[in-house]
Amino acid sequence: MKKVLVIGASGSLASVVTEELKKQEEAVLTLFARNINRLSNSKNVHLVQGEIMKLIKLIIAFAFLLTYQVKAQEQKSNNMSSFKEKGEQAPSEHFTGTVWVNMNLGEDDGYNTIMGTVAFEPKARTYWHSHDNGQILMIISGIGYYQEEGKPIQKIQEGDIVKIGKKVNHWHGASHYQSMSHIAMIPEINKGERTIWGNKVTDEAYNTYEVKVAEVENYLTPKAIANHEKFWPNYESSARETDPELIEIFDNWAFDEVYSHSNLDDKTRTLSILASNVGSQALSEYKMFVNAALNVGVTPIEIKEVLYQSVAYVGVAKVVDFIYATNEIFKQHHISLPLEGQATTMPNNRKAKGLELMKATFGDRIEEIRKNAPDDLKHIQEYLAGNCFGDYYTRTGLDMQMRELITYSILVSMGGTESQVRGHIQGNLNVGNDRQKLIDVTTQLLPYIGYPRTLNALNAINEITLKN
Repeated sequence: MKKVLVIGASGSLASVVTEELKKQEEAVLTLFARNINRLSNSKNVHLVQGEIMKLIKLIIAFAFLLTYQVKAQEQKSNNMSSFKEKGEQAPSEHFTGTVWVNMNLGEDDGYNTIMGTVAFEPKARTYWHSHDNGQILMIISGIGYYQEEGKPIQKIQEGDIVKIGKKVNHWHGASHYQSMSHIAMIPEINKGERTIWGNKVTDEAYNTYEVKVAEVENYLTPKAIANHEKFWPNYESSARETDPELIEIFDNWAFDEVYSHSNLDDKTRTLSILASNVGSQALSEYKMFVNAALNVGVTPIEIKEVLYQSVAYVGVAKVVDFIYATNEIFKQHHISLPLEGQATTMPNNRKAKGLELMKATFGDRIEEIRKNAPDDLKHIQEYLAGNCFGDYYTRTGLDMQMRELITYSILVSMGGTESQVRGHIQGNLNVGNDRQKLIDVTTQLLPYIGYPRTLNALNAINEITLKN
């Protein structure tokens, strides 16, 4: 369909054109004239009456506005660029490896500065060189190296700013296993700027930098790094230097895949792992997770309550070293000891309170178990009520749901406790921890207790929950 505007449609020449256009069925005409009484109307004709000069002025104004917008857009386009663009590959006569250069500011831009984004792939680097006016490097991603002549190689990473003096001979590039990008600025180009290129940085010289594996040879996923850093900020592991492949495998799995599988909050996660470490007698890992727990907001009282409750399940002989280790860590964190007491029972009511809590957790079958116990074993039932539940479970500091998860975590980590594991799976369900919560906790324990005990625990969860 053609749309035609005829200005001055009542004129003789315009009339001839209009009559011809009317014969074309696909044409839609708008006839503009000072006096429309002389014009004939039809279904494909629209009549508009008005001053012709006003219309012409309006058209001119519209054309001017359109032109202005186009020029403004062109000006905006000329004033803006992106430092994220890849740019051109750098010449091999000045660079080793694959390097990309995207010039952001040139000499003709009028800012008296040359600026470019330079992206180095792993092991890529510049030759030795210097700048008459010096140079500023702003590291925007990755990890790399920087060296000035006569000085040792330094590690550079995202967020660093390197200020290079005038005529200082230096080189910079990516690390062995990570790429690195920086923005490079050279100021005062009106004074004359020369880049003096020197010799190649040999592989032998490049490889002399013995940076810690944790800092450079880092194949860890961003999520694994972030989660590990959340638990242990700025921690430098000696194992990352001696056993980097194992750390890569374990951290990517435990702190990315496993961590991301569940929706557990960090308090539940760390308290369950702490309890598991006690059950496994893994003192070194336990000390790590005491620090992690404090870093994610677990209170000292909650940590101590895990230890106190574990006495009932692993025995004080296996807990005492964990208590001493915890106290040392608390002192390092300037946590005053002893902590506020959490006991709620007295010697005269501990058994009654404990038995009441046992029945609330495991139901009426507790009374049946006590009744059917042989006379020479009834004292054990009294200990369970008065000591295990009356002395420990009745304490404040942890709620009943968390206490049952703590007990479950200890038991599945000990091994050989299948009967007790089943009983406390039912106890967890009775106090409000559902099947999914138990699976989530068991999944988080997997990296620390291994597959056999994890699979045994999951089989028990299936057995109890499906039966229910």
